[in-house]
Amino acid sequence: MIRPIFTFPDPVLKQKAAPITVITDEIRQLARDMAETMYDAPGVGLAAPQIGVLQRLIVIDVAAKDEAPQLITAINPVIIQGEGEVYEEEGCLSVPDFSANVRRYETVVVKGLSLEGQERVWQADGLLAIAFQHEIDHLEGTLFVDRLSPLKRELFLKKSKKRSSS
Repeated sequence: MIRPIFTFPDPVLKQKAAPITVITDEIRQLARDMAETMYDAPGVGLAAPQIGVLQRLIVIDVAAKDEAPQLITAINPVIIQGEGEVYEEEGCLSVPDFSANVRRYETVVVKGLSLEGQERVWQADGLLAIAFQHEIDHLEGTLFVDRLSPLKRELFLKKSKKRSSS
């Protein structure tokens, strides 16, 4: 089921998500709904808070449109190692019509659980590393615009206010 995506400045996006302690059928259904919502949007990642669910669950698929899907579902993901630095343009389904360059780790190692409850470790670089960092930020109530310089954040806020008043 495709779920509505909450957008800035909805307060749910600034809240910290709770760890998932038991993987139930409801959690598995939530993951399916999130993947369907992400693909429909279309996006390369989605965190549960973006659909109003404050639980630590993310889905990511950075495969090109002409490739087979490579869906990653991570429960309670944490970055256990990050190295290097990239400065790449990012956008967000919860911040429509705005993108900006964001500084991130170039490579990350992420630990989490699969939908079967198995511990997983993902080693990621490139777009996948950025997507992991972006989605894990959502679980902490952080949007990519929070990582911008004060000047760029101010420009975003002005643009956002102008859009919401029109």
